[in-house]
Amino acid sequence: MIRDTRKLRILRWLLSGLLLLAAGGWSDSVIVSADAPPNELKQPNAQSQKRLAVIIDDLGNQMKGTDEILAMPVKLTVAVMPFLPSSEQDARDAHERGHDVLIHLPLEPKQGNPKWLGPGAILSNMPDEEVRKKVEEAIDNIPFAVGINNHMGSKITGDKRIMSVILDVCRERGLFFVDSKTNYWSVAGDVSSEKGLPELHNDIFLDDVNTERHIAGQFHKIEKLLEQRGKCVTIGHVGVKGDKTAKVLKERIPEFQLKGITFVGISEFARDQRKDFDFAPGSGIKLP
Repeated sequence: MIRDTRKLRILRWLLSGLLLLAAGGWSDSVIVSADAPPNELKQPNAQSQKRLAVIIDDLGNQMKGTDEILAMPVKLTVAVMPFLPSSEQDARDAHERGHDVLIHLPLEPKQGNPKWLGPGAILSNMPDEEVRKKVEEAIDNIPFAVGINNHMGSKITGDKRIMSVILDVCRERGLFFVDSKTNYWSVAGDVSSEKGLPELHNDIFLDDVNTERHIAGQFHKIEKLLEQRGKCVTIGHVGVKGDKTAKVLKERIPEFQLKGITFVGISEFARDQRKDFDFAPGSGIKLP
């Protein structure tokens, strides 16, 4: 009799799930198809025990994988480089599809080709006034941005003077800063904390090696981090790596959702740290 009752409960649960799907309803147990239309983003659940913020860098120049990333059926965060041909349009498209938008601010690295920085780059020899001007211009160029993260920048993120200027502007303009962690000795987190801003950083790069096998392996590492911490920030890219990153991400979405992992925008982690933020998605954060 007990076994029959359990079977009946299971059948009722399955039937209710099928009815919910047929009705088009959403719940944490419903898996979003990777082929779902982009305007049917699954809304993040703030109470989820496992939350993943996926940041995709280098939008703004119609790079490979951009369309695929913007069409993902879960909430992502896209980091758009300023002053490029599709910078404004990519930001608008991302916002309209429900994704968070960051300004992918070019900052001088310790090593690397300066040409990779792109327009509007901030260099270590610039005075405070010039740094401030460049940050403000970048913010004005990217609509709907809720924050900034660094493009390259291993040299600048270790420079407290320049990071202080950048983060002063962030605070004044209602934005937060996400440290991409291209420099182990970055001061971005400490300076953010000093200024009353959220301390946010990348935990793991998805596509530092440009193969599908490596990207899939990074998702396994992400899953382990989520088991340990309950939340994780990961960064991937459009461009040379864009098609592979988009392909593996799309494949992993249903699998991760089945395991109870919710995809959230990075702004949700900012809210976790600073409950006093007057926050509205797409319009930035207004600090007291």
